[in-house]
Amino acid sequence: CHTRELAAYGGLAKVLPVIRPGGSDTATFDNVLEFLVRSGRSLPHAVLMMIPEPWSGNPDMDPAVRAFYEYHASLMEPWDGPASIAFTDGTLIGAVLDRNGLRPSRYLVTNDDLVIMASEVGVLDVAPERIVRKDRLRPGRMLLVDTARGAIVGEDEIKRELAAARPYA
Repeated sequence: CHTRELAAYGGLAKVLPVIRPGGSDTATFDNVLEFLVRSGRSLPHAVLMMIPEPWSGNPDMDPAVRAFYEYHASLMEPWDGPASIAFTDGTLIGAVLDRNGLRPSRYLVTNDDLVIMASEVGVLDVAPERIVRKDRLRPGRMLLVDTARGAIVGEDEIKRELAAARPYA
């Protein structure tokens, strides 16, 4: 497209290229994520849009959440890993694992509200009596910490809120 043609679309030329040429896969992911967030989506929305959980063959999925994923599948292809993606906007801190689950991502939560995530357990020595939760990310799943609320946001809560925000079905 020519710049003159793009000017007719309210200055769209100012944001192009969305993906910087010659960037790595990680840089490309970052470019797309930033574009989606700057276009008005919340950070969790943009991440779940880019890396949805395996939803099409899941008969137990909430129909509203399925509609959310189905709608977004018509907008873009899922970002398939292998990848463990960490993200933040300064207030929300999160991580997702690719839909195939090929990268390990393990985390623990301590009794003094420290969240540690890494590809392997034991990257930091933490006394066992301090650990209140130990788990791993699963394919297409999200870990989200809201530092403003001082809480880990439940994945079901995130997805219910996103699915209810619009009539995706």
